[in-house]
Amino acid sequence: MSATLPFSDTVRINQIGAGLSRRLEPDVDTRKRIARALDLQGLEDFVIDMEVKPTPSTSEWTLKGRISAHAVQTCGLTLEPLPVDVDRRFSIQLVEAAPQESDEIEVTLDEEDADVIEDGKIDLGQYAVEQLALSLDPFPRKPGAEFVQPEEPAEISPFAALKALKSTGDQG
Repeated sequence: MSATLPFSDTVRINQIGAGLSRRLEPDVDTRKRIARALDLQGLEDFVIDMEVKPTPSTSEWTLKGRISAHAVQTCGLTLEPLPVDVDRRFSIQLVEAAPQESDEIEVTLDEEDADVIEDGKIDLGQYAVEQLALSLDPFPRKPGAEFVQPEEPAEISPFAALKALKSTGDQG
């Protein structure tokens, strides 16, 4: 079972040559799928300008771009719509997957590692959605919204309810 991506625009690395520029503008239905995937109330505008170029003297590529979007998140406290404007630049290093020589898998947790290009394809749409998700506040809150702790009951004892049933004149 493979998860379907809300937006996909794939380019093969052999099509990049000296460089490739793309402007992605998802249609209304695609923006609705992206909004559902990112738990947004709406995504009214989403434009991505991307450029992929080979990095000189290495076997890597650089994916640079700019995303701009107008989204509507949900306030975590009031549950009201919270409009958000995103305008962000990004840069990602990519490297083609090296052929596996053994059955062992090497796992590294280095932050500086480049993203691996699998099957000779780069999914620009997937990177666009990922960058939008990274630009959104994970805990959106409307300005001025504050959490108010509810008052705790005066007596929390399980016998408090029984005590309330007992008449005031009853001594036993």
